[in-house]
Amino acid sequence: MKITWLGHASFRIEIEDQVLLIDPWLTDNPMLSEEQYGPALDGATHVLVTHGHSDHAADVPALCSERGLPCVGIYDLMQYWEAKHGLTTIGFNKGGTIALGKVKVTMVNATHSSAQQTADGPRYMGHESGYMISGEGHTIYVSGDTDIMADMEWMADVHEPDIGILCAGGHFTMDMARASYAAKRYFDFKTVIPGHYRTFPLLEQNADLMKQALPGVDVIEPEVMDPIVI
Repeated sequence: MKITWLGHASFRIEIEDQVLLIDPWLTDNPMLSEEQYGPALDGATHVLVTHGHSDHAADVPALCSERGLPCVGIYDLMQYWEAKHGLTTIGFNKGGTIALGKVKVTMVNATHSSAQQTADGPRYMGHESGYMISGEGHTIYVSGDTDIMADMEWMADVHEPDIGILCAGGHFTMDMARASYAAKRYFDFKTVIPGHYRTFPLLEQNADLMKQALPGVDVIEPEVMDPIVI
């Protein structure tokens, strides 16, 4: 398995027979250069979207249309994109599990918001979510944008994720302290990879606090386009 950070909250996960792009943000992503777009997208099989904010979803319709990639996400947003952009979509909802080849993906709760600015003002883009992604003997919890939730307790009990990709930048999501609390209080991760940080000065710039707070957990600070092999 390979997990590659594309900057901000965007990840590429190579697992089983799939190459999954999570919230691929290319245009205006200050952490990913244009020359890196090709390698970042090469061989992708599906795009998974956690919610509709522009730093997660703005590039998705064009990307999926140009490359013929199926888009996976909350039913409401997938129906809208299918009608508006003619995308091939897999829309489902919280608690639902789908099979992408040999990979199982379950949508789980998140607590955030999900809208985009339009000429008519903010438009609701379906509810925010996270994912449990299972394959190769591992389960990855992709938190999406969220704060700590009591739901994390049952999510950990039911899915037993050993890898956490956790938003940890603060201001818009959990910060390092809150993400570390969630990991320690609710989960039994072997590996934690922070995301949604370092992009802008407003966000957390390193995971030092998380490393100190989670002894015995392999906290890996990702580097853009440098695959983490698990």
